[in-house]
Amino acid sequence: MKAVVIHAAKDLRIEERDAEKPGPGQVEIEIEAGGICGSDLHYYNHGGFGTVRIREPMILGHEVAGTVKALGQEVSRLAVGDRVAVSPSRPCNACDYCLKGQQNHCMNMRFYGSAMPMPHIQGAFRKHLVAQQWQCHKIAAGVSINEAAMAEPFAVTLHAVARAGSLIGKRVLVTGCGPIGVLAIVAARVHGAREIVATDVMDAVLEKAFDMGADRVVNVASDPGELAAYSANKGYFDVQFEASGNESAVRAGLEVLKPRATLIQLGLGGDVSIPQNMVVAKEIEMKGTFRFHDEFGLAVDLINQRRVDLRPLLSAIYPIENAVQAFEAATDRSRSMKVHLSF
Repeated sequence: MKAVVIHAAKDLRIEERDAEKPGPGQVEIEIEAGGICGSDLHYYNHGGFGTVRIREPMILGHEVAGTVKALGQEVSRLAVGDRVAVSPSRPCNACDYCLKGQQNHCMNMRFYGSAMPMPHIQGAFRKHLVAQQWQCHKIAAGVSINEAAMAEPFAVTLHAVARAGSLIGKRVLVTGCGPIGVLAIVAARVHGAREIVATDVMDAVLEKAFDMGADRVVNVASDPGELAAYSANKGYFDVQFEASGNESAVRAGLEVLKPRATLIQLGLGGDVSIPQNMVVAKEIEMKGTFRFHDEFGLAVDLINQRRVDLRPLLSAIYPIENAVQAFEAATDRSRSMKVHLSF
C-alpha cells in the first residue's frame, strides 16, 4: 500500500509499505481522507518540534476517516462497509494515569504519527489502517468523509473547553485563528459562550473565524488598540483560549482578562516570559490542555447530529500522490485553513 513518509525536514516521500491484517478486536479500514495537522507541518518544515526530532522514517498523519473493509475476530460493533472516524489516541489503559481517567497522559501512549518515542509510532496517512474497534466511531449518513476527518482537531478543542469549566454566559477571547483557534470558537459556542472575540495578525483567517461563529474579530497587527480597549476596569473576558503559542498573545490576553479569569494554553511554542505580578494581582488561573480522550466520541456525535458544521474549514483536497504540494499549501496560512489528503 502507499503511505506518506517523512524522512527529514522537507523530505516527504510516497512509499510502499506492507499492509497489516486485523487481529482479534481489530478492523481494517480503507483510509479515504486525512487532515494535515500543525504537528505534521512541524515534522515536514522543521524535522520536529521542541526536543522531538525525526530519527527514523515515519508515516505521518492522525486526522483520518475511512470505510471498514475487513473484521478481525471478536468484533461486534462494526460491520464491513461502515464509514468511521478513527481516534488516533491509543492509551494502554493500565498505567497509573489511565486508571485515574487521564488517558491523554498515558505512560505508554501510542498516538499515530508521533516521533516522541523510539521507535516512532507510525501514523495513519496510508491506504489501509488496522485499528482497534473502540477507536472507530460510525459516521452518520449524509456526513462527508472529510467532515469526519475533522473530528480529531475538534476533539482537541472540546478537551480545552472541558479544562476551562462551564462557559455558559461567559465572555471568551480566542487568540490565534488557525484551525485549532477556529475550532475553539465552535466548541465554545456549543458550550454556551455568551460572546466570543477572536484575534490574529492575518485578515484572511479572521474572516474565517467570523464566519465560524466569532462575534467580533480583531487584527492585532493593524489595530492593536482595539483589543487593548478591553483592559478597562481590570479586564473584560472570563476565559482566553490561546491557540497561537505566541508570547505577545499571552501577554495581551492577560491584560484584558478580568480578575479570576482562566487562560487555557492550546498553542505550542517555545519558552515565554509572562508578567507574574499581573497573574498574581488578578488571580488568573493558567491551564495547559493536551490532546483528548473521551472528547473524540463527542466530536463525532456533534458532527453526526449537525450541531456543528465544520465544512467551511476545508480549504483544499489533494490526492496522496501530490502530498508535497498539499503540505506546502497547508503551510501557507494566507490561503489554507485545513488541507486534506485523498487516499
